[in-house]
Amino acid sequence: MNQSQITVSVLMAVYNTPFEFAKRAIDSVLNQDLQNFELIILDDGSNLALGEQLLQYCQINESKLTYIRIKNNGQSQAINRGVQFTRGKYIAIIDADDEYKPNHLSSCLKEMQFADLTSSLTETIVNHEDDYYVPDKHDYKKNIHVDDCILFATLFGKKEVFKEIGFKNMYAADSHFYEQAAEQYLVKKLNIRTYIYYRNVSGSITAKLKEEQLLAS
Repeated sequence: MNQSQITVSVLMAVYNTPFEFAKRAIDSVLNQDLQNFELIILDDGSNLALGEQLLQYCQINESKLTYIRIKNNGQSQAINRGVQFTRGKYIAIIDADDEYKPNHLSSCLKEMQFADLTSSLTETIVNHEDDYYVPDKHDYKKNIHVDDCILFATLFGKKEVFKEIGFKNMYAADSHFYEQAAEQYLVKKLNIRTYIYYRNVSGSITAKLKEEQLLAS
């Protein structure tokens, strides 16, 4: 696919995510009803076995997928790095252990006539009711519902926003990015749930913070 045919560049940072989860995420992008996209997979220093699996899968779908291996610096820096390789007018993000519904990209793209950057709600998959809640960025001892958060991988917007702002290495980097963007651009929180967010996966940053809450109580 040449550059003129790419509308959306999707970025996915991967760090030792089990291949079956990463493949699920990749396949959900490949199955979008909007097909003029590219998916750039940023291997953030994963183990070599996983890297080889990802590379082989990208080779099978090389018209849509690009595999880039970088030194481990965390999701924020991986996405910042990935922005430099994008060819689309718009940028979307997906976490390696989540997935898109088939209409995610097209639904977000429709909103670009009203905003420069959007975030959206999610269909959140949990094991327990309290998994709907994550530590408040202002006070880690308090929890807030995920619907009240700006979630990293639901961000969708014009490339210029991502090039201008960039993500910081910090908890709630997504919220910080959104707030910084709001000072310069038109931002909007969408009332759609086309992103499937798996909160039943252990080992996430928010899961670790909640464990720390329990230990401190």
